Amino acid sequence: MSEPIDRRFRSPMAIAARFAIVLVFILLAIFVDSERARAIFVFFSLILLAVPIWVVLGIVSVLLLNMTDAIGLPLIGESLFDGLDAFSLIAIPLFILTGDVLVRAGLSDKLLDVASATVGGLKAGMGSATVLGCGLFACISGSDAADAAAISRVTYSRLLEKGYPPSYASALIAAGACTGILIPPSIAYIVIGLVLGISASTLFTAAIVPGIVILLTIMITNIIVNQVEGYESSTGGFNFRTWLSTMWDGKWALMIPVILLGGIYAGIFTPAEAAAVAVLVSIVVGMLQKTLTLSDFPKMLENSAKINGVILPIIAFSLPLAQALAVLGIPQAFVAFMTSITTNPVLLTLVMIGILIIAGCFLETTPNIVILAPILLPLATDVIGMDPVHFCITMVTALGVGFITPPLGLNIFVVSSITKVPIMPIAGRAIPFVLSMLIAVLVIAFIPQLSMVFIR
Repeated sequence: MSEPIDRRFRSPMAIAARFAIVLVFILLAIFVDSERARAIFVFFSLILLAVPIWVVLGIVSVLLLNMTDAIGLPLIGESLFDGLDAFSLIAIPLFILTGDVLVRAGLSDKLLDVASATVGGLKAGMGSATVLGCGLFACISGSDAADAAAISRVTYSRLLEKGYPPSYASALIAAGACTGILIPPSIAYIVIGLVLGISASTLFTAAIVPGIVILLTIMITNIIVNQVEGYESSTGGFNFRTWLSTMWDGKWALMIPVILLGGIYAGIFTPAEAAAVAVLVSIVVGMLQKTLTLSDFPKMLENSAKINGVILPIIAFSLPLAQALAVLGIPQAFVAFMTSITTNPVLLTLVMIGILIIAGCFLETTPNIVILAPILLPLATDVIGMDPVHFCITMVTALGVGFITPPLGLNIFVVSSITKVPIMPIAGRAIPFVLSMLIAVLVIAFIPQLSMVFIR
């Protein structure tokens, strides 16, 4: 996940500046007396050196544990195993594999056809269909990067045909793909549920309305921009026969999210079991339609293994890192520091959201959750008065803004690699979506009923 940052820092001047900052951090780490400060300086030094984030977390965890004697060094291996010894984690590789199967079997194209037939005839219909297609794909893959890659390959040329400029079309796809971690089932909710000890099924249920809010926010933003710029003015209206025919043609693709989400919400499956069923159904449908062959399996498994190789080591270090933070009293110290400034829940909520949005600009969602969730939870629940479930939804939603915000902007990099549009023009055209998503984050944070409406 450090690749996007690497691409932004390849010039000699950027490399020199980075090493200069690292040198300053090293000198500070030598001369300060605080163990916490030293760990922080080491953390940021390694990040600036573009060391993979799971390695950074591992080194910092070992340093903190060695400083605090919370766990003896011989027991760190056992602690890492305990961090991965959770049945719910099986869902992560299965969701990733399901998304890859959908793309290779052509089922993702069917989902986009359904979205286009549903809203494509309306004003700014192709743009709205792109966002809705991202939402439908998010109901299966649980990954924003997979969402961005799959949707951009199909809809980018269609958006250009409708008159959208390349940079704005790319920005629209990148923004729509943010729903990948916001609409259940989402890998981010599985991770934060594991870190904070909250059921993933409960978080999936709580995320229904906020996920729809984000989807509609991006869609409305595109309509407003389209109204101002006049990119897509023609409209063919809604054709019921065409819609019905497209729905029938895409019935097998639609069946997968229905089985997945229906099984979870009905209590028939756990998220892990639902993910396994989704993989099986996707493979069977692809094989029966002859769009998936045995020769596709090695590449699909390889791609899924690469993504899992980034996510799971981060999760593995979450337990020893959380133990070290608890022994050092960092969550309690953070709460004491914030309450010494103000006890106003509104201001504290705004500060917390600001921290999450800034963090999302520099680190991917999984490490942010592992690092920040245990620190911010006491502030949210004990001082602000948030329900832990509401806090999780707010945190993931706020971090989601970072996917279209430099310097990380993972979705922007993914879309740029496919559309060949430079990074900065896409980032510039994504500003309206960033602003509208920030408004949506505030709405979700300050109206807890949106997250808690289906929670008993």
